[in-house]
Amino acid sequence: MAEETQSQLNDATQADQQSNQLDPAFVEAVNDYLAVADKQTQKVGPGGPAMAIMFAAARFNSHHFLMAVKPMYAAQERKNFLDQSTETFRKMLNQHLDGIGEERGIDVGDSELVDDYLAAGVKIGRMKDAAQTPAEGYVAAAQPTPPASQA
Repeated sequence: MAEETQSQLNDATQADQQSNQLDPAFVEAVNDYLAVADKQTQKVGPGGPAMAIMFAAARFNSHHFLMAVKPMYAAQERKNFLDQSTETFRKMLNQHLDGIGEERGIDVGDSELVDDYLAAGVKIGRMKDAAQTPAEGYVAAAQPTPPASQA
């Protein structure tokens, strides 16, 4: 059902998190889509191809959902499918903003994935400059011994 569809949508993200290695066939498919988008961008500018890719992904995933879910469950699984798909796409956008921003030296703001990065021991973007703990700045500024009391 919708869980199978979401599982397939998350496979690439989970594989990346678990091994930092993506299936070469997956990477090749992504690169093929990007090559088509780049050609279209050269012809018409970035707006059209970006919207076309999102439209195609929405159409394909809707089709795939309706192929995977039993028709009698489609209505009740719709919201779950939409929520999970939106969450997955938002996470992918965050990952790419963080990664491309890091590669290009662009401050892209605070990531929504801070907790995931911290759990994985990854410091990216603003996290590299942030103190380890809220108290770290205070402790670093403290003198090694308290000042003598003034009596």
